[in-house]
Amino acid sequence: MTNQKFLTYFFKGPTMRFIMLLVLLFSFTTLHAAEESVPARPVTMAIQSFKDGSDEYLALSFENFPHWHTYWKNPGDAGLAVKNVFTIAGKEIKLEEAEWPAPRRFIEPGNLWAYGYENDYTFFFKLSKADFNKYSGKTIDLKSTWLVCKHICVPGQQLSQFKIAPGKVTVATTGLHADYESTALAERFQALPKLAVMPDYLKINLAKGKTPNTLVFVYSVSKTTDVTYLKDTNLLYAFPQLPFDVKHENLTVTGTDVKGVTEISWDGEYQSPPEPLAANGKFKKPYTLRFLFSDPIQKKVLLVEKKFTSFDLTEVTVAAPVDMGGASDTSPKIVSAAKQSIGYYLVLAFIGGLILNIMPCVLPVISIKLFGLVKYKNESHRAIIKHNVFYTLGILFTFLTLATIVLSLKSIGSQVGWGFQLQSPSFISIMIIGLFVFALNLFGVFEFATPGGSKLGNVTIKENFTGDFLSGILATVLSTPCSAPFLGTALTFAFTSSTVEIYLIFTMIGLGLAFPFILTAIYPKLVAFLPKPGNWMNTVKKILGVTLLLTIIWLLDVYNALVDGSSHLIKLGSILVFVYAGFLLFKKKEKWIGAVSFLIGLAIFVNIASTSVVASSEEQTALIRDKQAQGLDWQAWSESKMGEYKTNQEVVFIDFTAKWCFTCKVNEKLVLDTADFKNLVKDQNLKLLIGDWTKRDEVIGSFLRKNGLVGVPAYFIQKKDGTLINLGETVSIARIRENL
Repeated sequence: MTNQKFLTYFFKGPTMRFIMLLVLLFSFTTLHAAEESVPARPVTMAIQSFKDGSDEYLALSFENFPHWHTYWKNPGDAGLAVKNVFTIAGKEIKLEEAEWPAPRRFIEPGNLWAYGYENDYTFFFKLSKADFNKYSGKTIDLKSTWLVCKHICVPGQQLSQFKIAPGKVTVATTGLHADYESTALAERFQALPKLAVMPDYLKINLAKGKTPNTLVFVYSVSKTTDVTYLKDTNLLYAFPQLPFDVKHENLTVTGTDVKGVTEISWDGEYQSPPEPLAANGKFKKPYTLRFLFSDPIQKKVLLVEKKFTSFDLTEVTVAAPVDMGGASDTSPKIVSAAKQSIGYYLVLAFIGGLILNIMPCVLPVISIKLFGLVKYKNESHRAIIKHNVFYTLGILFTFLTLATIVLSLKSIGSQVGWGFQLQSPSFISIMIIGLFVFALNLFGVFEFATPGGSKLGNVTIKENFTGDFLSGILATVLSTPCSAPFLGTALTFAFTSSTVEIYLIFTMIGLGLAFPFILTAIYPKLVAFLPKPGNWMNTVKKILGVTLLLTIIWLLDVYNALVDGSSHLIKLGSILVFVYAGFLLFKKKEKWIGAVSFLIGLAIFVNIASTSVVASSEEQTALIRDKQAQGLDWQAWSESKMGEYKTNQEVVFIDFTAKWCFTCKVNEKLVLDTADFKNLVKDQNLKLLIGDWTKRDEVIGSFLRKNGLVGVPAYFIQKKDGTLINLGETVSIARIRENL
């Protein structure tokens, strides 16, 4: 080794880390020793058994004195990780160690970053049958060592002895911390980071750094700008891995993404044999790097891995990290574009709401509203404004009500998605009855204050603004089975945002949906192309009535899927019969018999609304059977099924859909039910999974949320290695083929 290389090695790499640790210990001691005392026992520990299902563990719990911290596997700029060594009669034994708890970040004087633990934390070691066979009854010696720091760093250790037996750990050492409650240990165990397939919204790349002999991690999380989860933690923690010497994380928030850049010093030259940083960007051997990913979308820490065989030769500059001084602020300096991003989402919400006007689920009600515009054509400008304002108020009222329901459900820990009300049989039944009454009105069975009529019995209503308001409500309710372009992105942001942002997004969707009628209220001449009122309107009313009946047939199919074809469907049909009979009898002036008919219908409705629907445990739902009838082998989706296909290295196409989702049906007719898709499945040997979200399903809902979606349709491709590609809400043969 040349003198230059020796000096470089001395002032860089492990030696330099040790010097930094000594400096840290010395500076803390000289600057603060007089200010604060060191507790007699900065760290205490407990040794006990823990059981998770049929698996048994040895639990080593530590409790740090308030505001003192110990260190994770990668301690950061300086520090020493906690270490536990087991021996029997002086010979070391190995116990299977579970993943360590997720660390937090500490910023120490001199802008030194440390990763570790405060307060209580537990390490778990699995005890197998083989362990019990070999070690039961034998005295096991445990040497636990740590470095604990606050204003001063103090090395510490605990020597302990214990014996293990199935379901029991007997500790011989006195003076340890009392055992922890099993519920507390269970919570800590469940919170341990678990190995996961890298989410499609996390991208990690490796590039060449501007500084000689450096690399740079460049990574991003799409679909979120929420960094509150990262207050005291890194977005990514890299596990120790030679020859990668990982520096500080630099985060920015731009547009819709959280982006990270972290410099890496390449220490390959100090290995034996030396490995210089390759000039061509290709490593001599692949490196599989492991990371703890603090997922700001799922709000939990995942263990992810990525294999690197090369790095990008395009140089990336890393800005010098801001000196945080180790004072009160332990958050990285994040450049936020939140103000810009909320405006972006509001625009998307407005455009999405505007497009809803031409979606098939809303067209029946929009047609009725247009019919109303014809009727009001000869009225004064002021009257037209009032009609359209009340229609707009109906839309906004319903969207704000939906936002309030979403927030209420979120406050009690329940998560919902777009169209959640259509997963309720009671709500669907109310919709069917309401639309049936509208249809009867349009067919002339009775007259009611709607945009298509102006009388209730013999009472004339001069201004039927109530009908306009109800039409706005109906248009909003029927819009939820549709997911218009731009709408999904805005809704995903809304469902994962604060109260104010949810209300803003829902309000903008409502304004978009009402916008054509807001314009016609301001500029009535925009509807000059509509014909004048006349006898032709009676024919159009009946045509509109037929469109409502078609909507009812679709809703009956959805209702049937929700109640699994039970007697509820027969009862609902009976309600419609009694409602129809009631109106006919009223029209024939048999009012008391008509009232009885209405009461019988009401009684049946109360019966089905108060009778719980027993969810079917059948995996193959009616929707899945319908899909299989198209000639493809669709299987019910589950994460275990995804894992099975990953193990077998098979490529999977995943479709999340629902009976009530109009956009899903359109995608199916245009893409998934075509001969081209069947040929693609055959040529690529695709496995097909379908997630039926017709009914409320927390597992599907959770999977969609953690992948940045709040409703259906949703499409994914899982590659052979388990990589998940989110295709979003629209799909095409070309796009599927491109991502295979």
